[in-house]
Amino acid sequence: MKNLRKFLLTLVFLITSMCMIQVFADSPLDAPPPPPGGGHGGGGNQTGAPIDGGTGILMALGAAYGTYKLLKSRKAVKETEEVAA
Repeated sequence: MKNLRKFLLTLVFLITSMCMIQVFADSPLDAPPPPPGGGHGGGGNQTGAPIDGGTGILMALGAAYGTYKLLKSRKAVKETEEVAA
């Protein structure tokens, strides 16, 4: 009985969530704002923020951390084999 109640509660939650997402996904009723002008350092129609440098730095740090963890685990296995021998 508890499993059925839990299943129905989860089902109601998911259906409600999908309905709410649909409501918030509607287009705005107002007109969109005008495009920015070319003044105050703006040069053209730019879309979004540049992610070039930050992504490369994060990838390099992730690779370095992965290498560190790999070498640390290999060292631990080698020490375990030496103790067992």
